Amino acid sequence: MTTYANPDIAANAEGVAKTLNLYDGRKASLSLHIVIVGCGIGGLAAAHCLAQAGHRISMYESAASIGEVGAGIQVSPNITRLLVQWGLGEQLKKIAVRPEAVVFRRYNTGERVGFTRWGDQMDKYGAPYYHIHRADFHKLLYDLAIPNVDLHLKSTVVSVDPEAPSITLQTGEVVKGDLLLGADGVKSIVQEAVLGHVNPAQATGDAAYRALIPTSIMLADPELKPFVDTPEMCAWMAPGRHLMAYCIRDKREYNLVMLRPDDGPSVESWSAEGNAAKMRAEFADFEPRVQKMLSHVKSTLSWRLMDRQPLETWVHKSGPTVLLGDACHPMLPYRAQGAAMAIEDAAVIGNLFSHLTHPSQIRPLLQAYQDLRLARTAATQGQSRLNQKIFHLPDGPEQEARDADMRKAMEMEMRLIRGESVDDVTMGNSNQWADKTKSGEQYGYDADAVAQQWWDQTGKYALPYVPQSQGADARL
Repeated sequence: MTTYANPDIAANAEGVAKTLNLYDGRKASLSLHIVIVGCGIGGLAAAHCLAQAGHRISMYESAASIGEVGAGIQVSPNITRLLVQWGLGEQLKKIAVRPEAVVFRRYNTGERVGFTRWGDQMDKYGAPYYHIHRADFHKLLYDLAIPNVDLHLKSTVVSVDPEAPSITLQTGEVVKGDLLLGADGVKSIVQEAVLGHVNPAQATGDAAYRALIPTSIMLADPELKPFVDTPEMCAWMAPGRHLMAYCIRDKREYNLVMLRPDDGPSVESWSAEGNAAKMRAEFADFEPRVQKMLSHVKSTLSWRLMDRQPLETWVHKSGPTVLLGDACHPMLPYRAQGAAMAIEDAAVIGNLFSHLTHPSQIRPLLQAYQDLRLARTAATQGQSRLNQKIFHLPDGPEQEARDADMRKAMEMEMRLIRGESVDDVTMGNSNQWADKTKSGEQYGYDADAVAQQWWDQTGKYALPYVPQSQGADARL
C-alpha cells in the first residue's frame, strides 16, 4: 500500500499498551486465537481491545506496507472517550485540532446560514471533539495494537471457511483460528462468507475529492486567515454538491473534502489520484474564498461513494465468524461517524470477550455484540443518508426552507451566547449537529459501558456458568 502521508512525529503511542489496565484488569480465562482480516482503523481497534481482553491475535492484510491517505478525519466525543481510556489523551492533544463550531454556508456567497458551538460545549459529553490527520490516527492505533498482534502483510485472502473458521491466502496457505473477525472494509470477502451470498455495492450518486493545503499559505491571505485563526468545521452547501473543510495537525494543514455528482470514472478507493483542474472546474461557482483555497491544491485524491443494503446479520449462522466496521455497516461520510462506529464495535466486542470462560459462550457473546450494535449503526447510517439530501438541495423552495430552519437554530445559539434564556427549537433541525437530542445520543454514548452493562444485567445470568478453572482448561 502506498503511504500517501507520513504520520506526524508526535503521533507516537509506542509503549502505551504496556501501561493499560482495561476492563479493570480482567482477562478472559479462556484465551482464543482470533484471526482478523484487515489492518484499517476498525481492525486495529478490534485487535487492541481483544488483545487487552486476553486473546491471541493474528492479523492479515493484503497491503505490502502500512500507511493512510493524506486526509482529515473527525473524531467525536463518543470515540475520544475511548481513546483517552486507551491511554492516548496526551498524544491526541499534540496532533489534533479542537474545532470551536460547525458552520454552514451558502456556496455562492459564503453567507452563514447555520452555526453550532463545539469547543468546550463538548465537555458535557465527557470528552472533546477533535479533527485529526488520518495517518496520525491510524499510527496511534497501530502503536497500541501491534505489540500484541502477529501481523502478516502481503497476505491477500482469497477464500473463507466461516465454520472452521479459517482463511485461505493467495499463496495457498490456510490459517485457522478459534474466531474469525472480518474488518476488511466495504469490499469484504468475509462478509460474503457470513451472508452466503454477495451483497452488491450500490452507487450513491456521489463522488468525492480530498485535498490538503498548508495553512501557512492561508495565513498569508487576509481573507483566508480567519479559517485558521478560528478553527471550525465549515460546510458550503450547493445544488448536488457540498464542501467540508477544517484544520488538522495543530492547525498546520487545512483539509478539504469536496462532494459532487458521480460521473463514473472515480473508483471505490480512498487513494485514487484525482484531477485537480477538473475539481476546480466543478466548484467554479463557489464563493471567491473557496476559489482561492482550490487554487492552492496541487493534487487531489478521488473516490466514488458506494453503499450497501443493511445486512440481516453480522454473525455467521453456525460458525464463529463475525463482521466489524465497514464490512457490516458502511456509511456515507456525511455524519462523520464511519470510523467512530467501527471503533465502538471494537470496544463492545473487546469488553464482551473479556468475560469468556468457555467455548459455549462464544456464540451468545457474538449475538450480544450484534444486538448491542445493530440499531445504533443503522440509525447513524440513516442520519448520514439524510445529510446527503439536506446538503445537496437544488436552489429553490426546499433549499430556502432548509436555510430558514438552520437559521432558527443558529439564532437560538446566538441568544445562548448572549446569556439569554431560550426555548429549545433544535429537535429535528436541518443542521443535525444543532439537534441536542441527536447529539446527546451520538456523543454521550459509551461503548465500553454499554457492553459492561449488558454483562452485569444480562450476560452473567443468561450465559452458561462455567467455573474459571474449567474454562481455562476447556478445549475448543
